[in-house]
Order: sequence, then C-alpha cells, then structure tokens
Amino acid sequence: MQITVVFAAGPQDVRERVLDLPDGNCVAQALDATGWAVQQRLGAAGAEGLALGIWGRKATLDTVLRDRDRVELYRPLQVDPKRARRERFQRQGAKKSGLFSARRPGAKPGY
Repeated sequence: MQITVVFAAGPQDVRERVLDLPDGNCVAQALDATGWAVQQRLGAAGAEGLALGIWGRKATLDTVLRDRDRVELYRPLQVDPKRARRERFQRQGAKKSGLFSARRPGAKPGY
C-alpha cells in the first residue's frame, strides 16, 4: 500500500515522503520508515505538542493505515488565532477593515 507522510518542521519547511508499506502497518511503522526521528519527539502521549492525523482527523501511533492514507504531523500553534485576529483588528481600526470599509463615494451606509 502507498502512504504519504507529511511534516512541517517550520514555516516554509514542509517535508513529504511517499512510502510503499505492506498491508496492516500502523502509523508508528510509517514514521519509522521515514527516518525523520520524530517518534522520539512524539513520545507516548505527544510530549512536545506534536499531534498526529490521517487526512486531517486525529490518529494515534497504533492506528492501522489503509492504502492512499496521508499521515500528517502537526506542530502546536504559536499564537491563538482568535487573539491574533483581535490584535490585528485593533491595529487596523474599525474604519479600515470589515465588509463595508471600501464604499463608493456618496453611497448609503451598508452598500
């Protein structure tokens, strides 16, 4: 079976490896086959915050893989997205952003 393993080690640094594995292998065996040594970073319960997924759905190291699965390793978020949006809005101000910020001159409010 053919498995794709993807890991974003950092911004602009995405690693992808396509593997041919025998049927019945699990995620841990696929990670070992990549040779990236991420298994130590994962530990038993994701010690450094790395998480696993198959096609965007959570998985564990003992999840059995199927043909054409895509195993993804996720890094923890650096900034809470809600907080980043709130701070960006405060910097821009209410008049410069939003749905109706760019109106035609003389147009009614909301159009």
